[in-house]
Amino acid sequence: MNAAQTGRPVVAGVDGSESALEAVRWAAREAHRRQVPLRLVSAFGWTTGHHVGDPGLGTDYLAVLLQKARDEVAAAAVAASGVAAELAIEQEVVTGFPVPVLNAEAARAQLVVLGDRGLGGFTGLLVGSVAVALATHAPCPVVVVRGSTPDASPPLEGPVVVGIDGSPTSEAALAFAFEAAELRGVPLVAVHTWTDYQIESTMVAVLEGDAIDADEHRLLAERLAGWSEKFPDVSVRRLVTRYRPARTLIEQSGHAQLVVVGSRGRGGFAGMLLGSVSHALLHHAACPVAVVRPATAHTQ
Repeated sequence: MNAAQTGRPVVAGVDGSESALEAVRWAAREAHRRQVPLRLVSAFGWTTGHHVGDPGLGTDYLAVLLQKARDEVAAAAVAASGVAAELAIEQEVVTGFPVPVLNAEAARAQLVVLGDRGLGGFTGLLVGSVAVALATHAPCPVVVVRGSTPDASPPLEGPVVVGIDGSPTSEAALAFAFEAAELRGVPLVAVHTWTDYQIESTMVAVLEGDAIDADEHRLLAERLAGWSEKFPDVSVRRLVTRYRPARTLIEQSGHAQLVVVGSRGRGGFAGMLLGSVSHALLHHAACPVAVVRPATAHTQ
């Protein structure tokens, strides 16, 4: 963690849903590991006290909704204290809508943590534009907290898994993943996939699959070498496969406590946030997913 990140809080989005509370608990543990405050934020989108179809609350309607948002943040603070009693917790209800509010918070945060589904201001987190917008544009890592099933809590044991393709975004993901593994005292599983379409057509006929596989193992080792020197206490397991990235990462998520990917990539991870890989991970990973952009790496 570099000096610029020291002291910046972990931010968790709050909307009153159980999914958000799971994310808050996860964020509390992460803030405790990093020895920084936890900032709980609710995006309050109502801008007027007059509402079509108001059942009788009149001008008090806004005040009622605002108090509800404050109560939800207070309940989230209690949940956070339940897993990290000594943690410094900030509570904030911000007027605005989720994407701009959380993007603004991200500019001052180490990471933003969200549940995989929600209510209120975070409705449809993973099936609409909010998650894609945040993962694509937020100036810090974004973690979406999920478990193996919609009702399951996120796993707290297992290695950290990271997807690698050699692009600048996967380098940023590596930095985040090594730090996450070190903070947790767990191994790191470095996943690299390759398929025949990544090899120039003129070379496929003359190259053996085993030879390509050996070359990919060598390339992965080279990409990991510098990071392993920076994090000598982190045990690294390398995994090179010929399968699709989404399939491999989803399979690995079943034994992990966190999967880390870059926001975009090339080769096996091309179009990470705009294509099938990102959607598959966000919908089907069995553990929390961290999406990291190049500028968001903590350790360089």
